[in-house]
Amino acid sequence: MVGAYILITTRSGAEKDVLESLRKIKSIVNFTILYGEYDILAKIMLKDITELNDYLLTNIRPIQGIEKTTTLIIAT
Repeated sequence: MVGAYILITTRSGAEKDVLESLRKIKSIVNFTILYGEYDILAKIMLKDITELNDYLLTNIRPIQGIEKTTTLIIAT
């Protein structure tokens, strides 16, 4: 298993809509709205790095309102 934190920057005012979209996606184990440079922090757990790449490209980045994502792979 590989875990990652996804730091998400949304369009201004789109935080709640993006969060609602994230709630419908499997493999996200936790998420929260933040204040500061990033708007949402999501934690995901997947089978391997290849699945992580595909998951981000097909499930996270296409969500309306997301402007940018930064992925932090969990070391342990």
